[in-house]
Amino acid sequence: MNSSVRVRFAPSPTGPLHIGGVRTALFNYLFAKQHNGTFVLRIEDTDQTRYVPGAESYIGEALDWLQIPYDEGPGREGGFGPYRQSERKAIYHDYIAQLIASGHAYYAFDSTEDLSELRAQAESQGQTFTYGVANRNTLNNALTRNPAEVTTHLDAGRPYVVRFKIPENRTLVFNDLIRGDVTIQTSVLDDKILFKSDGMPTYHFANVVDDHLMAISHVIRGEEWLPSLALHVLLYESFGWTAPKFAHLPLILKPSGKGKLSKRDGDAGGFPVFPLEWAAEGVVSSGYREQGYAPAAVLNLLAFLGWNPGTEQEVFSKNELITAFNLSRVLKSGAKFDPEKALWFQNHYFQNILDSELVPAYRTYTKSLGVNSGLLDTARIIELVKPRASFVRDLWTQSAFFFEAPTAFDPQGVKKAVKTNTCVLLSGLGDFLGGVADFTQDALSERTKTWALDNDFGLGAVMMPLRLALVGSMQGPDVFAIMEVLGQKETRQRIAYAITSFG
Repeated sequence: MNSSVRVRFAPSPTGPLHIGGVRTALFNYLFAKQHNGTFVLRIEDTDQTRYVPGAESYIGEALDWLQIPYDEGPGREGGFGPYRQSERKAIYHDYIAQLIASGHAYYAFDSTEDLSELRAQAESQGQTFTYGVANRNTLNNALTRNPAEVTTHLDAGRPYVVRFKIPENRTLVFNDLIRGDVTIQTSVLDDKILFKSDGMPTYHFANVVDDHLMAISHVIRGEEWLPSLALHVLLYESFGWTAPKFAHLPLILKPSGKGKLSKRDGDAGGFPVFPLEWAAEGVVSSGYREQGYAPAAVLNLLAFLGWNPGTEQEVFSKNELITAFNLSRVLKSGAKFDPEKALWFQNHYFQNILDSELVPAYRTYTKSLGVNSGLLDTARIIELVKPRASFVRDLWTQSAFFFEAPTAFDPQGVKKAVKTNTCVLLSGLGDFLGGVADFTQDALSERTKTWALDNDFGLGAVMMPLRLALVGSMQGPDVFAIMEVLGQKETRQRIAYAITSFG
């Protein structure tokens, strides 16, 4: 194992963490752990105008809930901090000065108005304005001004930006661990802004400086950053640094496969796109945690968004994912999000939770509804209804009739189960059950079936109205198991009420 492997997840605290970002964090985590490496969280908050209070703590809480915690980052120092870019301003000043001195970057004094006018002129001619090789020697910058003028502008506090000087007429070839060799002509690149006059670096500059200083060995990030790769590689080259290895993950697509997955798609489809609930400006966005998903189910779902293990295995523990994960098996094409697959994973994990482990959550849920579920055998109820559940809320949906005797009956069930002699049958059954001493599932099954046979009642003629009387519909687990949980008194009361309703 190579302990020098260091990867980072570098989100911006501008709102809730999208599951696309969580997938990026997961792949970084798996790669780091597989190589006995370090998973770093860096908060990229250079754009203070977009900073959202609470977003940073949300990121850390989401990673911890999913059980993919970062090794280094805010609050978990590892000797490479600070881990918030807003706390690293002095560092960036030193390195931008180095680039300017080496001629790889330059001051630009063009006003916003001047650049807007140039863009408008280009658009009127059906062209797109770019600031770079073709025109930088005609614009208002340090390349067209003598050093004394540049110093005068700076001393006077004239607004400026620092731009990277893209080299002319070069063919760049660099390797992506997922996409192979990528070739770019520098002629199509513009002179990106690296530093703003407010003293803050842009994403591109801070990103490269931080990755180098934090000894990041592999940059595993989303496909949307692939167009920035050329600039980042050139920045490493300009500093004389060795660039990390890059891997750009495929986009997570809408369920239709057309376009990138967004919050709007989740709202329309009734599924979350955030790991945790997020509330802002009176609007609450659902989260996987609050909807009751198991962290392991979400991790399994995300692992398969763009990765194929090369086997038929679909369900992995976290340790199994760490062992099996390989960047060579990450796909290039976009990964279509499937809400039904999320439910499939959740059902698998839910069915493997011990019934006894679900009792506290079930009781908490029923208590929130004003129901005291402790009055009955909660573990037994969970055992009976769990096969038809994927969440704790489903347990309640499937078992509510245990605590709330039916006051109305499903019309379709009544039509199917209630016949001319049903009330007479139920009355006789109620009297019979009053004399049954062993009110357990097996005993009730044997004795009730014998009673039906002795009285020339078909079993269906007994079982269907009995179920309807106890549940209110034709749904639910084994009727005799229901009777055992309800007990003799409640069972007979429900039968008596049904007789008055059916009659």
